[in-house]
Amino acid sequence: MTALLIMVSAAHGQRLNKAEAQLAREKICNEWLAQTKDKHKDAWQKKSITIGDRTMPFHVQVFDSKPADGYSLFISLHGGGNCPAEINDGQWKNQQVLYRPQHSVYIAPRAPYNDWDMWCKPGLDDFYQALIEMGVAFEDVNPDKVYLMGYSAGGDGVWRMAPRMADSWAAASMMAGHPGDVSLVNLRNLPYMIWCGARDYAYDRNSLDMIRGLQMDSLQRADPEGYIHETHIVEGKPHWMDRVDTAAVAWMARYKRNPYPRKIVWQQEEVLRKHFYWLSAPENELKRGMGIRLSCHDNIIDIEQCDYSQITLCLNDELVNLDKKVTIRFKGKNLFKKKLARTEECLRKTLNERGDMRYSFPATVTLKIPTALR
Repeated sequence: MTALLIMVSAAHGQRLNKAEAQLAREKICNEWLAQTKDKHKDAWQKKSITIGDRTMPFHVQVFDSKPADGYSLFISLHGGGNCPAEINDGQWKNQQVLYRPQHSVYIAPRAPYNDWDMWCKPGLDDFYQALIEMGVAFEDVNPDKVYLMGYSAGGDGVWRMAPRMADSWAAASMMAGHPGDVSLVNLRNLPYMIWCGARDYAYDRNSLDMIRGLQMDSLQRADPEGYIHETHIVEGKPHWMDRVDTAAVAWMARYKRNPYPRKIVWQQEEVLRKHFYWLSAPENELKRGMGIRLSCHDNIIDIEQCDYSQITLCLNDELVNLDKKVTIRFKGKNLFKKKLARTEECLRKTLNERGDMRYSFPATVTLKIPTALR
């Protein structure tokens, strides 16, 4: 029999009960909010983010009154692409007035590049993260009501950033963009809309977007509880759809992010990410195509696929009952069956790693999986 090696992450600090963990989390999140305001105050005042040698100006407009559960945040990506800066500037100004989502903070950033992939280059994840953090800290945005949308080259960006950062968005809508070679499997828990004119022939956008809609249909047939989507290939419309795509705003607003889905499909794309929902993978093993599939039910976590030598599960009482033993299985084999401690240190560490108050977890467990079992 093959020996099974298990590494359980050590729980440091005082063990907390459920109520104590909730109070500790509230305190830690309030501290994080104050630190985030201080971190981003200059960028928010200037309406411009600088990371490394790149700068992203952004336009902000607040629509209507704040709902009881906080504002929604719509991040809206302009068109243009590989063209003179003046054209992209014009597209940015157009995007600022293109949509008016109700009871929302509307942010239209200006891409820090003048290139076809100006919205999805490596490193742009940090810019999106900063926009979300600022919305939460300065405008009381609900982090579970953050939406991504974009037109033309902005749609290109949505095709890539929606799956890449699926755990950040409540829903996403792509307007008149090119899908490229992106995989759609990470959209399992992200409601997604596709809009394209039926006469948008350039770069085969119309036919390729239609094919991707059919792929989403197939994914949902195989997994009916996931892959919520709509595809609109608008008859008679070229690249400009005469604003029929504005229907996407109300559609997206119907959904809130579930940061703790009970089924996760995660595949690495060209730009690699260490975290996804309540999972983490070893940074030194990240590679395009590497995947994890698992589900959680009745205090049991069933891992169907894990291409890494180990996996870290970040857990809370919304996923499992931490007062009881948690069972973790890999391809039907028991890896772990123990109670996990809630600690303040874990709440703080996971929040600092993720920069998202909803991803502050009181417990983690890391399992090392031998190659023979993968």
